[in-house]
Amino acid sequence: MRTVTRSYETYDVARRVVEELQSAGFPAANISLVGRHESTDNSNAGEGAGIGAALGGTAGLLAGLGLLAIPGIGPVVAAGWLASTAAGAAAGGVTGGIIGAFTSAGEDEESANYYAETVRRGGTVVSVKAHEDQAPAAEAIMDSAVPIDRDERLTEYRNEGWSRFDANAERYRGPII
Repeated sequence: MRTVTRSYETYDVARRVVEELQSAGFPAANISLVGRHESTDNSNAGEGAGIGAALGGTAGLLAGLGLLAIPGIGPVVAAGWLASTAAGAAAGGVTGGIIGAFTSAGEDEESANYYAETVRRGGTVVSVKAHEDQAPAAEAIMDSAVPIDRDERLTEYRNEGWSRFDANAERYRGPII
């Protein structure tokens, strides 16, 4: 199995990617989504039940979408194995739970920090576990939705003085799109 991960500017784009992956035959159990949505700023993680239907998830993975509080990020919409790993780490008080979730998914430390920071700043991350022969199809679907250019975004973050995700940083108050 190989994990393919991409980040998107908006929840809506990420939601469409998840739907396309499921339509192409990728099982919901192999897909994860973690991100910010404007509804998360007016909610708390205890209100997460049933949010999937409210945010456009009528079947599969998105129907199980819920709210999760992640240290350094705040409430996010989340579903899938990546969300479960992050939730378990957060519940156990593990520092950097979101980083641990990404590294457990096979991401290197730099990528894990990038994805966590992207979520903190309002983006949404989609990951899919695919067999080696299915990975190119997953990449094609995910890339057709025009993910955030990781290298460009890392350069942008670093030019602002960022070096890594900090779970103790003040919550990002920039626009959620």
